[in-house]
Amino acid sequence: MLHRILKSAAAPVVAAAIAFPGLAGAETLKFAHFVPPAHTITEAIVDPLVTGTAEATGGSLEIQVYPGGELGPGPVEQYVRAVTGVADIVWGLAGYTSAQFPLSMIVELPGVVDGNGDGYEKIWRAYDEHLTGEFPGTRPLALWTSEPNVLIMKDKEIRAPADMAGLKIRVSGAVPGRVMEALGATPVQMPANEMYNALQTGLIDGILTGASAIRDFKLNEVSSVYIEGASLGNILFYVVLNEEKYQSLPDAEKAAIDANSGLALSKSGEETWNRNAQSMMDELKADPAKTVITLSADEAAAFNAVTLGIRDTVIDELEGQGLPAKAVLAAMLGE
Repeated sequence: MLHRILKSAAAPVVAAAIAFPGLAGAETLKFAHFVPPAHTITEAIVDPLVTGTAEATGGSLEIQVYPGGELGPGPVEQYVRAVTGVADIVWGLAGYTSAQFPLSMIVELPGVVDGNGDGYEKIWRAYDEHLTGEFPGTRPLALWTSEPNVLIMKDKEIRAPADMAGLKIRVSGAVPGRVMEALGATPVQMPANEMYNALQTGLIDGILTGASAIRDFKLNEVSSVYIEGASLGNILFYVVLNEEKYQSLPDAEKAAIDANSGLALSKSGEETWNRNAQSMMDELKADPAKTVITLSADEAAAFNAVTLGIRDTVIDELEGQGLPAKAVLAAMLGE
């Protein structure tokens, strides 16, 4: 699976690292991502990782950050950059290469994450026993999920599944694509940095993603209606480090990375995503030019009657492919 991704893969440095002047022989790791520095990723992941490792090593380990695709355009190619050593550390979305992460992306299914910010715990519960094979050549430093997905519409109000019929909705990967298909919409997969223009020009009618993306990608400039309250799943994010690079580091620097990654860094990611999402929704609700539809219990139930059934369907399909999907789901749910 990965070899197909690798075959398709294709400045100035913005230093987000803490510098310790005069320290000779400092190791520098390159951290690449594809969004501007003001994106949620900086507050949630980059800053605590950069600061924590630098302080823990007295500056012998430095992380320099290359935002906005400076080490190569195309967010779809992020994982490949880490494997091939173009970057040492990358941030990406599992959905961009969905075929690589069929078991990990179970956490994206409606009804798996309950919306209370426990997605990172669920993915890590399943990681050691079931998911390591989906991260070849790398060491995950953080795995977490976004806030619950919402519908971000150019101008159409959505109150029932029937309102979705025939609409073109941008999705981040295969799992949200299944959700949209079940609701009668046509999923359109594209990287996040293409959403603005696609919505503005009418190429798509709406977007399924977390509310934090509204501010991160300025989607409020090209959308006017927002729908929350249905179980529409979440998005899985990863930050990974090239495994060979990790193994080449001195023990003290490995220990610094270990101490500033894993569950704690993943929690920071998820909590920040959720906090920024709530702030964005509050801002939209206070804007008289915007329409925020919070589905009633009955309205949400009509959506959930469709979307929650997708979980069992996908699990059965994966089992039919010989993958231990039921065991992964049970591990995620702590069963």
